[in-house]
Parts: sequence; structure tokens; C-alpha cells
Amino acid sequence: MEPAKFHAYTVISLVMPPSQWLAPCYSKGMPQSILHYVEHHAERYFGELERWASLESYTEDREGIRLFVEQLAKRLQGLGLDVQELGPGGARLVARWECGAGKPLMLVGHADTVYPRGALATQPVTRRDGRLFGPGVFDMKGGLLIMCAAIETLQALGRTPRRPISLVITDDEEIGSPVSRPYIEQVARDAHAVLVLEPATPAGALKTARKGVGMFDLEITGRAAHAGVAPHEGRSALVELAHQILWLQTLNDPSSGTTVNVGQAQGGTATNVIPALATAQIDVRVRSAGEAERLARLLSERGAVTLDVVVRYSGGLRNPPMERTPAIAALFAHAQSCARELGFEVEEAATGGGSDGNFTAALGIPTLDGLGPVGDGAHAPHEHIVLNEFPRRVALLARLMETI
Repeated sequence: MEPAKFHAYTVISLVMPPSQWLAPCYSKGMPQSILHYVEHHAERYFGELERWASLESYTEDREGIRLFVEQLAKRLQGLGLDVQELGPGGARLVARWECGAGKPLMLVGHADTVYPRGALATQPVTRRDGRLFGPGVFDMKGGLLIMCAAIETLQALGRTPRRPISLVITDDEEIGSPVSRPYIEQVARDAHAVLVLEPATPAGALKTARKGVGMFDLEITGRAAHAGVAPHEGRSALVELAHQILWLQTLNDPSSGTTVNVGQAQGGTATNVIPALATAQIDVRVRSAGEAERLARLLSERGAVTLDVVVRYSGGLRNPPMERTPAIAALFAHAQSCARELGFEVEEAATGGGSDGNFTAALGIPTLDGLGPVGDGAHAPHEHIVLNEFPRRVALLARLMETI
């Protein structure tokens, strides 16, 4: 299938007031009819999610993820959407619902999970205590189903979104979307706003800010020597690594939200050899682009403490921060108003994790994240969604699609 083609345009700042780019929460019929429809069909959706979670789609399992994405494509085609592969050599999709007018509303989700094939043997898909457990049900196959259910609900009730709807489904979000990012940005540049179907916080909050994620490598070169015969001739890369790790820890700043973590470290060849080489991998999280630049500069300027040892930092920001702008705040306020129409409340929150929404927000496109299911345990054995919250999330997305 030929990859989809899109025309990019220059991104401009959003200067008009929210009242001009967000429609009031109105449409024919009562908004509660959306919620009633989803509640009536909830059991069917739960069964569908159970089947989806039983299709393992670990990021590195290309066969598994392609099989799941094929099922998702059929689901979207069954709703009448035009579905195409997005770029060559992957399991990425772009789907379009031609309705409404103006710039499209973009919905973003990912089909990959963090669970290697075979995880179902120890983490089966089960229901208990009002929750549905299983690998990827929360992050984020539940969010993908919310997309489908919202479209189905609007169609069934004869309700029409204000704008065309573009859906982008990626296949490598769990490793930072290294291949998908250009395609995400390509579609986002033509979007009016972006809704990300990543899971909500455990308390059900939407996400209006995410930290930027930086990945850095540290390489230290010392000098090997016999640890018993001539230790004075050696220069220990591991000793220097210890100095660097302790220094890196001082860069943590809870007040500003900056975190620096040495997650992996290696070095040495044998116990009787002064180690000549050591390496480490570092995770950095920041709330602003300015803080990312400051830390990158500190690392680039950092030298060795040990004489005749060379220290080299490399890497940079993988996900730009999603900063809470006035446009994002207005988008959340609109979502909050729509939720109240439906009879419930939603709050906003910031999170330290990154998502594909970081990329769209960094382009200046108003982005609201966390519109997926309510639950907990992402990436963990107890991953689950709360079943009675699912209809509300579908109804909220449907109202946003109607009114943005």
C-alpha cells in the first residue's frame, strides 16, 4: 500500500481567544445520550478489549505487532474510515474520517506494548473486582478502543464531528518513537488540535504537561595496568565513574522537577586489572526546554576528576517537554466543561513520563493527553483498567470530537 501523503504548512502561534477556536459544548440531542449508548454496549467493548489484549504486540515483536495492527485496521475500516499504512517498513497507520470542515482534529495512539511474547502465560487477561487486567489494557489498547468506540457511538447516534478526524497509530512509542516521530509531526502540522489516548492518571486526570526525556551515554577512558604488580601505572575508569555518578546525583532538583538517574553502568575486564574503560547510561527528565539546554551544557563541559582520564558525554533530548501553554489550558477547560455536561468531573495533572504528545505540543499544536482509560499498573504485572469508568472516557472523547 502506498504511504499516505500530507501537505505541511508553517506552524503559527495561536493568538485567537479560546472562544473562537473551541466551539461551545452543544449539538443536537442531549449529550447524555452518548454516555447511555456506550453504557448499553459496554459489555461488547470489554470483550473486544479482552481479545485485543490477547494479541501480544511487544515493540520488538514485529510479527505480533503487525497482526494486532491488521485487526485494528479492519476495525477502523468497518467504521468507514480511510485507512492507510503510514510510511514504509512498519506497522503504523493513518486513518481519516471525512466529516465536518476545516483543519482536522488529530487523535494519537500506539499499538506496541512493553510485554515480550509469552507474557500472557503469567499475566493472563482476566476480570475481577470491577477491573480488567492484562498486558497493554491500560497502556494503551484501552485507549485505542476508546477511539473506535467514540467514532462508532457518534455514527450510531447520527452525530457529526465539527472537523475531519485524523487518527495516527504508531508502533514504537514504548521506545521513544524513533521511527514514527517524523510521521507524527507531519500529520500534526496540519492539525487544529491533538488528543492523545494515553491512559489517564490513576485518579482519572487528563495530562496537560509532560516532562521532556533526555538519554545520555557516558564513556570513560582510563589506563589498564596489573593491579598487583604496577597499580600506580593504571588510571581507573571505574573510580572516575564513581566520581561522575556522585556528581550527576547533585543535578537532581525536586523543586524544579529535574531528575537525573544513572540507570546502567559497566566497566572493567578482570579483578586483577586496573579498568581502562567504563560506561553508563543516564535518564534525564525536565519540565522545560530551557532546563534541558542547561543540563546538556553542563554535561558537555564536564571533565574528569582523575588525572589522565578522559570523560565523554553524548546524547540529548529524546522527547521535548510538553509544556502547559495557554492553548493547552484552554483545551483542558473545554474538556472539563464537556465532562460536566456528561455528569462527572475531570482534573488535570503533569507527569514525568513522555508520550507522542510531547512531539505535537513542541510544534505549538494544542495537545491534550491522558484521554485513555482510568486504571493503574502500566508496564507492571497488575496493569488494569477500571471498567465502570470506561463509558465515561468514550463519551468524553466523543463530545470533544463533536465540539473542538
